[in-house]
This record gives sequence, C-alpha cells and structure tokens, in this order.
Amino acid sequence: MPVNILNLPTYTVASLFENAHDYHIKASTTHSPGSCIHCNHERLDGFGRREQMIKDLPMHGKRVGLYVETRRFRCKSCGVTFYEPLPDVDDKRLMTDRLVRWIGEQAVKRTFTSIAEEVGVTEGTVRQIFKDYVADLSAKVQFETPNWMGIDEIFLIKPRGVIANVADNTIVELLPNRSKEAIVQYLRHLAGKENIQYVAMDMWVPYREAVLEELPQATIVIDKFHVVRMANESLEKVRKSFRRQLAPNERRGLMHDRYVLLKREHDLGEDEQVLLAKWVEKHPALGAAHRLKEDFYGIYEKSSSVPQAVERFHQWKQSIPPDMEDAFHDLVRAWTNWHPWILNYFIHPVTNAYTESLNNLIRVMNRLGRGYSFEALRAKILYSHGAHAYKIVRPTFQRIRDNEKNMEIRFSENLALRSDPPTTTVQSLPPQVCFSDDEPPGSKNLGASIELLTQMIQAGEI
Repeated sequence: MPVNILNLPTYTVASLFENAHDYHIKASTTHSPGSCIHCNHERLDGFGRREQMIKDLPMHGKRVGLYVETRRFRCKSCGVTFYEPLPDVDDKRLMTDRLVRWIGEQAVKRTFTSIAEEVGVTEGTVRQIFKDYVADLSAKVQFETPNWMGIDEIFLIKPRGVIANVADNTIVELLPNRSKEAIVQYLRHLAGKENIQYVAMDMWVPYREAVLEELPQATIVIDKFHVVRMANESLEKVRKSFRRQLAPNERRGLMHDRYVLLKREHDLGEDEQVLLAKWVEKHPALGAAHRLKEDFYGIYEKSSSVPQAVERFHQWKQSIPPDMEDAFHDLVRAWTNWHPWILNYFIHPVTNAYTESLNNLIRVMNRLGRGYSFEALRAKILYSHGAHAYKIVRPTFQRIRDNEKNMEIRFSENLALRSDPPTTTVQSLPPQVCFSDDEPPGSKNLGASIELLTQMIQAGEI
C-alpha cells in the first residue's frame, strides 16, 4: 500500500479497511517528539500508548477516519507524562487541520447538515467550526473604510443594518439590527472613520443620531430613492380610497392596472399610456394624484441647486388639492422634518441606488439557506470566496538612499537605452479596481461585490 495515500508526510499508513461509506485507515506518526513538551528536556522514556481516531477529509465520496497509535512519554527530568503531539491535527478537535479548514470554507456555501453528513460529524460540530472560522476571518479580513458610506436595512426575520461602500457597490458589514447602539458600536471602532466624507441613508432617526455622534465631519445625504418612493405610496393611498366607490369588477381592474399609475410617465409604452388615460378620464382625482407624483419626481430631476429644489417643493406643496392633503401628508412631513439632509443631495448627489439590488440579493440568499443563523448568512455575504473587490494601490515614490551602489551608472545606462526623451508631463493614474479569488499584493479589500455575489448565486456557487 502506498505510504502517501493520505498525502500527509507526517504519517505512515499501516493498513486500510473500506466499507460502503467509509475508509478506516490505521496510521502512525513518522517522528517521535525530540524533547519534553513541558521542560524541553531531551531524555524521555516510553510510557504506554493509546489509539485515537482522527477525522480527515473525505476521499472518493467516502468519510475518512485515521486510527493513530499515540505514544505516551515520561520525562526523566521533570517526571511529567504526556502524549506525543499529533502533527497536522487541530488543537481543539480530533480532526486534521485541513479538514477543519475545509469545513469552514464549505460552510460559507453549503448547509451545515449536508457537510456534517459528508464528513461524518454532528451538525453542531460543523456549526462550531464555522463560528471559529468566521471569527478568524473577521480578524484577518479588513475591508477598506469607504469615503462614501451607505447605511440601509434589510428585513431578515427582523430588520438588519447594512453598511455599504457606495462608490464601489460593495457591502462591508451586516449588523444584527439597525438600532442606534448597533450603528454607534460599529462606527466607534471603525478604522479610518475620520476619512468618511458622505453618508447616504434613509429617514431613520437612529441612523442620523449615530452618524452625528460618531462621524461629525461627514455630510449626511438622505437617499433620494427613499424620498421619491413616498410619492408612490401617497398615490397608492389615493387609489385605495377609491375602492369603496367602485363596483367589484372595476375595483379588480384598477388593482390590476395600478402599475400604470406607479410607473414613471416617460417609461410608459403606447398601450400603457392609453390605459392610463382611460383611468384618468374616468377618475380625474387619480389623474391629479398621478400628476402630483410625477411633479414630485421632477423636483429631483429638474433642480440643479438647493434654492431650485426648495422653490419647486413649495410650488408642489401648494398644488396639493385639499382633499388629497391627508394622502400626501407623510411625504410633506418627511421633507419638512428632514429637509437639511434631503437638500444635501442637490449639493452632493450621493445615493444608495444599488441597495435595492443588494436587498434582493440578500433575500435570495436567505431563501437558499432556510434555517440559517444570522451569523451564517452574514458570513455568506461578507466572506464568500471570490466575491471581493480590490483596489490596487500604486506604491509611493521611495527615495534612493546613498548606500545604493552604482545607482548613477544604472540610471545613465537606462537613459541611454531610451529612444525617446524623458517627458516632463505626468498624468495621475486612478486607483484600479479588480476582482480576484485571492487578495492581490499591494491592494485594499473594498468588500463583497454585489455584482459578483449575484453572479455566484446564479451560477449555483453559493
């Protein structure tokens, strides 16, 4: 039998027993300990042995167990007895290091139960290994703090906080909830938080208070999509108020055709325009509510400065008919209460436009992993292998020291080899963003790319 069947040079295989599901391999270590593990003395006496079963990576679709005769020694110097340390075995479990590492990597993509069945351990063991694996990744993987940060939420059983890099469309953290305490705790310990310039968010008071407290230098920009969405919600209130006035068949028709009211006017096709005109002609109040919705969108589309936005909002507010003030009340109140931060958009047009695709992505991942804990879902989002975006950082110019010998000779030779004279014009090179399975040298990790995560889900890799 080949001694390298395990591909572990520190072990010698003595025998192998195989059944329908498992390999049972008897092995021994190739080297004895050279000294006492307590006092480092070299004089040792053999003091018995015991057999230990070590789990290893599955082979050929079968589970693998190593039966190792572990030797016991007694130190002649300190008198302490000890079992020889087993090489390539995890310190906390009777598993090889490579199996523990493999379980951690697989647990990001697969269910704990399927891994446990394949390896021959309990689901709880896989869960605990995964927990340690994620803790290790959290300590090692450091995401670049974004200059443009996005704060949003996603409902996974309950609201969760999402921290994103707006400029690079990546996610850098998934928080257990969206409370002020959770946001403050994250921001307080965030390296490089003083470099954050803008924070895009929705109109959630705890977000604003946390950012004002921890990022006083940052400009808060209310995401325009959360504001204009309220115009659609107001239109829906008007539409629903008509249901009591309609016959059942007309009520169902309006429910079916409501998309032509909610869709942007410039995006309507010819048939949709005809359908909209039919409902507007039959119910002029619906047409008035639809016009209010479109005009509110126009505040963002036609205003190029804060004064223009303020003037257009006041004109829009004055155009609301008295019988529709209740329907549009929440939108007017939101603008009134949040206008300093809403108006910042017209100075710094920073948005969380990507967050809807991010939220859809997380919902899909949640459906794929029913029963997963929040920690497991967070790890799938943040640490899926091959989903990270990296910024290649150009190294800074380093001065040549005096002890660099022959520097002038090499420099002169290089100039002589050039066919074109050196230019005095220097163009700055923008940082390069790339995607890689492993972190490229001299790069900064921007976080998990939403685009890559989506592609991986569609390919069945997560």
